[in-house]
Amino acid sequence: MQDAQVMISAMAGERVLIVDDDEGVRESTGDYLAGHGFKVAFAADGEQMRKALASGAPDAVLLDLNLPGEDGLSLARWLRRNHDVAIIMLTGAAEVVDRVVGLEVGADDYLAKPFDLRELRARLRSVLRRTRPGEAAQPAKETPKRIGIGRCELDLATHQLFGPDGEISITHMDFELLKVFAQNANRVLSRDQLLTLTQNREWEPFDRAIDIRIARLRRKIEADPEKPAVIRTVRGAGYMFVPG
Repeated sequence: MQDAQVMISAMAGERVLIVDDDEGVRESTGDYLAGHGFKVAFAADGEQMRKALASGAPDAVLLDLNLPGEDGLSLARWLRRNHDVAIIMLTGAAEVVDRVVGLEVGADDYLAKPFDLRELRARLRSVLRRTRPGEAAQPAKETPKRIGIGRCELDLATHQLFGPDGEISITHMDFELLKVFAQNANRVLSRDQLLTLTQNREWEPFDRAIDIRIARLRRKIEADPEKPAVIRTVRGAGYMFVPG
């Protein structure tokens, strides 16, 4: 089997970097994904991950939580700051705290080990659809459409969030949530509706991940995150975006 950082050739397709210190996981997962059209590279730890990224950023990173040396959460933070890639956290524990912390640092999805390879592929395809949407042809010099959200502006064309001091870093799932709220102003949205409207059906309707993401977004868009006035909680019903 290939060593870490070595690429498995496949038909032209999305590139996936598997970061896991378990050679068996790298081997079985890499072979499976390569057989389904992905280009796969490997890393056994953070140092090898950075070396692999230096030769070209992948479309997605499958990142093990429990790595020797620098752990997966630290690496996820670094990835989110430095690269525009989809991140799926792989964890050997199914505790909610692992999932929540992983999402807090910017992961797009998580999967507990041992996982079914077909489920992994489905989640990977879903994340890549969200994070690499097909670009519709746009007229030349079209002015990007921006929507005011609290003290910020959301650019629907570029998927960027801008605050008073410039661009604010957000994940693709953060953008999808903000867009849904902006398109449903003054309307109460339940967690299940948010799941449907963001097309993220992997989450369970009562998964706390949405609450965590909204709390994080409030810290970016609200004048006072402790007393949210833009994305309001409607007790027993869900959340509502109130334009300023």
